[in-house]
Amino acid sequence: MDRRSLLGGAAIGAAGLSAGVGALARGIEGQHAPDLGNGTFLNPVLSGDRPDPAILKDGADYYLTFSSFDAYPGLTIWHSRDLVNWQPRRPALTRNIGSVWAVSLEKHGGRYFLYIPVKARPNDVFVTWADHIDGPWSDPVPLGLPRHIDPCHAVAEDGSRWLFLSGGDRVRLSDDGLRLAGPVEHVYDPWRYPDDWDVEGFSPEGPKIHRHGDWFYMLTAVGGTAGPPTGHMVIAARSRSLHGPWEQHPGNPLVRTRSADEAWWSRGHASLVEGPDGSWWALYHGYRKDFWTLGRQCLLDPVRWTADGWFAMTGGDLSRPLPQPRGGMALPHGLALSDDFARPLQLGTKWTFFRPAPDEAARLCIADNALHLAARGEAPSGGSPLLLNAGDTSYRFECTIAVEAGCTAGLVLFYDDRLYAGLGFDAERFVTHQYGIERARPANPHGARLRMRITNRRHIVAIHTSGDDGQTWQRFDRGMEVSGYHHNVRGGFLSLRPGLYAAGRGGARFSDFRYAALADGAAATTAG
Repeated sequence: MDRRSLLGGAAIGAAGLSAGVGALARGIEGQHAPDLGNGTFLNPVLSGDRPDPAILKDGADYYLTFSSFDAYPGLTIWHSRDLVNWQPRRPALTRNIGSVWAVSLEKHGGRYFLYIPVKARPNDVFVTWADHIDGPWSDPVPLGLPRHIDPCHAVAEDGSRWLFLSGGDRVRLSDDGLRLAGPVEHVYDPWRYPDDWDVEGFSPEGPKIHRHGDWFYMLTAVGGTAGPPTGHMVIAARSRSLHGPWEQHPGNPLVRTRSADEAWWSRGHASLVEGPDGSWWALYHGYRKDFWTLGRQCLLDPVRWTADGWFAMTGGDLSRPLPQPRGGMALPHGLALSDDFARPLQLGTKWTFFRPAPDEAARLCIADNALHLAARGEAPSGGSPLLLNAGDTSYRFECTIAVEAGCTAGLVLFYDDRLYAGLGFDAERFVTHQYGIERARPANPHGARLRMRITNRRHIVAIHTSGDDGQTWQRFDRGMEVSGYHHNVRGGFLSLRPGLYAAGRGGARFSDFRYAALADGAAATTAG
């Protein structure tokens, strides 16, 4: 296997490079691979729902995690040595403590810390720590911050430790970083955009603090993280001291989607990081044009420092390939979403539950190259489906499913417990899922065992079934369109994910799960 295939890339010609975001390199299972194999990369560096990136440079290693919301195990740590090629390691959060928002990943005094804002009852910010990036991580402990989100750990010039918070606030931490050591105080009034810009709301959030030279720099997101495509943006300020005062960047906003015609919408929530060659970069998130359903994807933007001690982000609208950082080592990128169920289930790196109960993992058993899933609830909404994080605009997934008496099982495209689509069956009948509603459908000619396939091609969904292990397929007489299955319709900041479920009584047996990305539009002519 040559280096390019190891990285999951594919060769594309000059015409493909000029085709912009359509010129997708094809990696594992045809998934997007950012590394084009010629010294350039094409965003996103991590496709799929990867919002609010929190990055840590640790020597030659880079570690990255994202808001995981209701997916558990959560806070998977990703690893890179060149900022372009990433591979998952392990999840840091295994116990359901609520909906996990934008975290802070830090290393201080040889110990790793995660500061975790959680929407729950009550809301709070938790802290967990580990002596190794792969854990074990301590049980998360609430700090007592019910009114703030998006913490960022920072160390002042005097050695004191702080959490900067949404809204321009901060709070002091104890020396060990595990408790509060003072009240919340307001320290910064963010720059405000003109009143005639189309935004969701002011919403100053996601502060990220970086020390570079003689200055502390604070990056903040304003404009709302969803809503109009032109809303979200990145602003910056600086101070000689972490204690202020803060001076606004004269070039604010540094990043903003100015038109819905651009390749990436709602770009914001940025962090600065030094590359392996001493160059500087910003990581932030954005929605692919017309694909709110995929969630916010992780984007990499080159940064240039200016003579006046400020910086600029220079990647433009990120629709075209960019020179990648030099000096690093490329790791194999991404992960396969297919599963033969021949080994322990990759919970937290590949598969996640949606809002799991404490005993959710007890429903699972891997045996004889199959996943045995005990039924729960009366529909996908009443249980906790097993889901994947897919980042392709077109894809298909299929699986052989056998149901026990009293069980209904199938495949779904799942946003949350009120918005999902797909098909289930028992030994006698099919049941469709659409808009989170179940409807009994025609008789099932295959009985208690069949192979099912769902194809999602740019939001147009087709379903096929087979009674002979995929040798022949029958198209199910119910098509679906799912472009509205996203945050601006439903809320929650989630994404539409493929997955599987078992409901009712007894259980179901899933085997030979296969995922494949499909070329569409411009990608079909450039990447095959």
